Formats: sequence, structure tokens, C-alpha cells
Amino acid sequence: MSEEPVAVDVRFDRTGLVVARDPDGTCHLPRHGQAPDSSWCSLPPGEALHARIRPAGTAERVLRDWVTGGPAGGTVPWDDPAAVAPVRVRAGAVVLREDRMLLIGFEEDGQPYYEIPGGGVEDGESAPAAAVRELREETGLRGEVVREVARVWKDGRREHYFLLTADGDTGAPEELDNQGGTPVWIPVDRLPATALWPRRLAWRIAHWHTAGWPERPAELADSIHDLAADCTW
Repeated sequence: MSEEPVAVDVRFDRTGLVVARDPDGTCHLPRHGQAPDSSWCSLPPGEALHARIRPAGTAERVLRDWVTGGPAGGTVPWDDPAAVAPVRVRAGAVVLREDRMLLIGFEEDGQPYYEIPGGGVEDGESAPAAAVRELREETGLRGEVVREVARVWKDGRREHYFLLTADGDTGAPEELDNQGGTPVWIPVDRLPATALWPRRLAWRIAHWHTAGWPERPAELADSIHDLAADCTW
């Protein structure tokens, strides 16, 4: 059995970021010392930011550096959070209605912040079923899963986010189990500037709402802990 690679060679050409692309569209950053072959191509910035690039942890670093400082090649550590057993699996419900998205609002030290409805997947429960259950418990809405849109690795957790449809009104506060939060509808175009977890997913949802949802779930590592931070990668 071959050893797990320990580094990635970050390469750019005149078009953009160099990757190897699978037939299903999944992209891979070149392993250190890997020779080019027919699967190699380059992604311009707009495409790279929405591509499925593995390993996800390294891709987050490469995209952040590219967006904030310009293209910079070199050898960087291999960071694949998907290769490590998660300490917790979470499922989230993405519900949109009339160009607004349903979030759970909180306040800390006078500052508002938001989370996507969701919670831990219980033993014997599927992630889609958990998203439906958590939506009902936290908002009172009964939803139906349309598709999985994203998988996010953060702080040892693996989080699955599903697009759901749900009719009706949110429940009375005393009937909800959401740790004291309040269900609120936020305009989708405000998501990139909203203090929302997970940070890297917020502006992508706004993009997908207008450009179309991904055919396969996006894969994102998210190491951002500052909700006020601007994130465009």
C-alpha cells in the first residue's frame, strides 16, 4: 500500500490553478513530484472558487492565498480532513423562500450571529433524516429534502447541508428546541455579509441561488473562526 502524500505542489499557468480533473468533475491538487498527464487542466478564478477540489483543507488554503494575495506557487502541506474520522457528524437544512433563507438568530455580547438550522446526526439516523428532524425541532417547519448541496469539514466535524422545501409558518418560541435562538428569514443576497456559520458556505449559497445548485455536493474545509471576517474563497 502506498503512503499517503504529505505535500501538494501548487501550480499556476496563464489560465489559473493547475489541477487534475476526474471524469465526474472532481479536481485534485497535484501531489508533490507528480508528473503532468492528460487529466491536468487549469481553472480560472471564477471556476476554481466553485469547483470540487481535493484535498479540501489544502484547497481552502490555496484559494484563500490566491484571492487575498494573488497566485503563488510552491509546495504546501497535504491537508485532507475527509481522511480522518469525524468527532461529530452534523446535518443542516437550507430552506429558501421568496429570495430569503431561514436561519437561527442568536446574540452574544450584543452582537447578532446566525446558524443554519441543524444538529448532530443520531445513532442509526441518516443525515437527510437528521436535517428534516432538526428543522422541525428548531423552527417548527416540516421539510422535505431536495438534494445535498455541501459537505463542510470544520474543527473535526463533518457537516452535511441539504436543500429542503418547507411550507407554513415557524413555530412559537416556547415550542422550539434551538438553544434560545430565533428563526429569522434573511435575504439571500445579504448572506455573504451576514455573521453566519459556516462562513465559507454563506456566500456560495447566495451564488447558487442565482447561478444554480451544484450537481454534486460542494466539499469545503472551513477553518474560519471570525464571523466578522470577509470570506470570498
